[in-house]
Amino acid sequence: MTERKTLTFVLMDPPFESARSTTALRLIDAALRRGHYVNVFAYEGAVHLAFAHQQPHPNAVHGRNVEEEDHPLPRQWIAALQVAAEAANARLEWVNCGLCVDERGVAESIAGVRRGGPPDLARFVEESDNTLVIPVRD
Repeated sequence: MTERKTLTFVLMDPPFESARSTTALRLIDAALRRGHYVNVFAYEGAVHLAFAHQQPHPNAVHGRNVEEEDHPLPRQWIAALQVAAEAANARLEWVNCGLCVDERGVAESIAGVRRGGPPDLARFVEESDNTLVIPVRD
């Protein structure tokens, strides 16, 4: 393994709206599998990524039921990232902005995701070797 780094990802996009969230999750996965420490600060719409009550859905347009559609959910991806971190002896610290959570009513996140705020983001940036901000694009 290469030298272990600490990387911070700052996410803004809600799930399902663009490829930016999916790309960020893939980058996080690659970093964890290489044994790096990863911090994620989710704010604005990105707090929906870890929302515990996401549900899969059928696709009536294509005539598929829930099982056939097998629609992936971001909360499942994040849980898989937690498993990948443990398997690689890495670390994943995921923090949702509490103000953003309250505004959107998505306070119930999956296990391992905690509520925080700007001081967490400041700490992440100070502790990191590099920070990648993936903003919303209007």
